[in-house]
Amino acid sequence: MGKLFGTDGIRGIVGENLTVELAFHTGQAIAAVLKEEKGRAPLITIGKDTRISSDMLESALICGICSVGGDVMPFGVLPTPAVAYLTVLKGADAGIVISASHNPFEHNGIKVFNEKGYKLPDATEARIEEKILSGETIPVATRGEIGVLHHGLKQSKLEYIHHLTTTIDSDLSGLRVLVDCANGAASATAPELFGRFKCYADFIHREPNGTNINDRCGSTHLESLGQRVVAGKYDVGVAFDGDADRCLMVDELGHEIDGDKIMAVCGAYMKRNGRLTGNTIVATVMSNLGLHEFCRRNGIDLVCTNVGDRNVLEKMVECGYKLGGEQSGHMIFTDYATTGDGQLSALQFLQILALSGKSASVLTADCPQYPQVLLNVAVSHDRGVKEAIMASDALKTAVADEEKFLRGEGRILVRPSGTEALIRVMVEARTESVAQLVAERLVKVIRSV
Repeated sequence: MGKLFGTDGIRGIVGENLTVELAFHTGQAIAAVLKEEKGRAPLITIGKDTRISSDMLESALICGICSVGGDVMPFGVLPTPAVAYLTVLKGADAGIVISASHNPFEHNGIKVFNEKGYKLPDATEARIEEKILSGETIPVATRGEIGVLHHGLKQSKLEYIHHLTTTIDSDLSGLRVLVDCANGAASATAPELFGRFKCYADFIHREPNGTNINDRCGSTHLESLGQRVVAGKYDVGVAFDGDADRCLMVDELGHEIDGDKIMAVCGAYMKRNGRLTGNTIVATVMSNLGLHEFCRRNGIDLVCTNVGDRNVLEKMVECGYKLGGEQSGHMIFTDYATTGDGQLSALQFLQILALSGKSASVLTADCPQYPQVLLNVAVSHDRGVKEAIMASDALKTAVADEEKFLRGEGRILVRPSGTEALIRVMVEARTESVAQLVAERLVKVIRSV
């Protein structure tokens, strides 16, 4: 991981550690590196979420790109996976997404896809980062070499929506669905997408004002969705995050359907239809023990990577696997996408639900869920703090002691967040009370280091 690029691009609080100047220089560096690689002026797409700062950062990036001779194709507000898809469709050299995903509105980020719709290789990110941090003077374009801005791209959104509709055969008739757009990018696409099917769909949190993205709504706050699903007698509720690359759900009883359960349902369906390459699902070390149990019972191999959809995708591409994802809601279906796509994931699940004739609670019941406690410990934003805590002997000893306490009937995972100043503590155990006790004891140790 570099000094600027984390696990999901450049992230920060706008005006503090993510500034207009940084965005401008990032645009210059991206275009310059691509120009060196391609031997010509690059074409770069840009999409953004609904944060108040996204327009400002977009303008700075465009100025930076055009100033060194790159051309820009802006899509406006669109989900992250839409930018990845359209970058390939339009034959662009790279795609930029301005978003901080599930984080609060004051955060934002810059992440980059290559011409094939995958996140940039580490080596390319390192070259971009070096140009930004070194203060290297990047030659600017003049006269007819200055980059141009492409216009009239509203049709691109419809091309992406059409692509999603082709990924399932069902018309979803008979389903009553409530969709939470998180006041984010899905607000620009979900109503049109679901309107192309015969399900009855209502929408909540689809009125972004720049500061309400992810605010007590979306995939990180399922409470209101669960309550409204039960009150409105919907069959299922669907929740996206700010940039709509994640999807979580609630069943007709208002209970959460997390990424593990979605992958279990989709994986079993794909296996029955001969589409689950290698009979394998790729998950992460955060996936619940219940998913492990489900896969054993259903003859499915479960391969676990380190946390992060980048790690999941790398393993999928390496081995040709078709389904992978994270408990938090990133699901990747490589038959249809090069990155996690919340709306695509929702359609895959809803098709299975419609064909099954079962309720969502019954459909997902075969995948058990062991009690799991996840606590986040805020730490200093100073560089190196998270790494020092993770390397401390006190934390290592505490984790070993707690693992002995669990006696093999649970597991512990302590890891630094890749995008925030947090240490995440996850504990699974036979009972929630034991998991909570162990997690809280570890949190005390982290705070004392």
